[in-house]
Amino acid sequence: MKLPKGWKIGKVGCLFDVQLGKMLNETARTTGEQQPYLTNCNVQWGRFDLSKLNEMHFSERDKSKFTLKKGDLVVCEGGEVGRCAIWREEISPCFFQKTLHRLRPTTDEIVTEFMFAYMSYISGSKRVSDLTTQSSIAHLTREQFCKLDVILPPLPEQRKIAEILGAWDEALEKLDALIAAKELRKKGLMQQLLTGKRRVKGFTGKWERTTFGNLLQESRNPGSHGLFAQKITVKLYGKGVYAKQERMSGSENTKYFVRHTGQFIYSKLDFLNGAFGIVPPSLEGFESTQDLPAFDVAKKCDGRWLLAYVVRPEFYTRQLGAAAGGRKARRVNPPEFLALPVNLPALPEQRAIADILDTGDEELRLLRATRTAVERQKRGLMQRLLTGETRVENTDTRTNKDKQGQTRTGVREGLC
Repeated sequence: MKLPKGWKIGKVGCLFDVQLGKMLNETARTTGEQQPYLTNCNVQWGRFDLSKLNEMHFSERDKSKFTLKKGDLVVCEGGEVGRCAIWREEISPCFFQKTLHRLRPTTDEIVTEFMFAYMSYISGSKRVSDLTTQSSIAHLTREQFCKLDVILPPLPEQRKIAEILGAWDEALEKLDALIAAKELRKKGLMQQLLTGKRRVKGFTGKWERTTFGNLLQESRNPGSHGLFAQKITVKLYGKGVYAKQERMSGSENTKYFVRHTGQFIYSKLDFLNGAFGIVPPSLEGFESTQDLPAFDVAKKCDGRWLLAYVVRPEFYTRQLGAAAGGRKARRVNPPEFLALPVNLPALPEQRAIADILDTGDEELRLLRATRTAVERQKRGLMQRLLTGETRVENTDTRTNKDKQGQTRTGVREGLC
């Protein structure tokens, strides 16, 4: 790759003091003054989750090595290698464990905010994977991390790039916060509307106490016995129904059943994890085994309302008594499911509730689509800014323009 004029390549080990965190040990966890420390799960992209911090003892010598300072870049050594955030002294003191690297600049050739942007850009790329050890979980050792090349614009351009990308990160954070708030509101609204604690305006009638057996009729239309089946499966936590893409091998002893649009379907094995759905038109005629039973929905029941009712964790996590089988293979069979009680509003109120929840779902869909678009645009901008394809205005007073109008900054040539 040809670097833009004034850009250079440095290595992490020459730009930063790289310190791997303290090894966890039982003695440190049980004796001495206990101090909070960060581990891999506390570090998210651009932020820290401090809701749950572990503690262990750090000696005075440990503290000189493992105390985090404002402006340190904390980088995951394993798992999602390279995931990182800048420490802003959210709590003090705070230390870090061996699953993390701490980067502290040792030269004025780089700013930490730029390094954060650079790690975000190369995360998951061959540039990083070539340096990781491949076992059950990827790891980036300190020795290998120090070898990582960093493409460096002049310092003023680094600051400007970091400022631009930081503004996009703020926009994404605001979208994330709005999505989280909408999800929380919808969860609360579901719990209130689907239990009758809150009624839709204009509805006052008493709800019917019945069972799922009065709302559902199991469908067992024979299918292809799996020899040529287009198989349906159900996602967990009420995330819907989709087709399994793998080629079906099947056998003449495998019983498959044809499924139709609008049928309610669930997984016997994952009932307690919220594996429910309604068969969409795109999967009309697809098939499933008896492990994913499907049901025709009675006319007095709106399928949308029914699905919203059962996908609440407040419902499915409390049905352990209906499950049969060992601890790791608990199944809820149709007879037990159909015997469960349900409070049923009149059909018009069901539809009104479903319409309200559908509106909330559409708002969330649009917000998530917006976030995806913003994330995609940011990635494109990162690509252009961090390769020099697009240059930013350099406002540093030490910078001047040459006769061709290109930016030129006096910087030390070569790092390592």
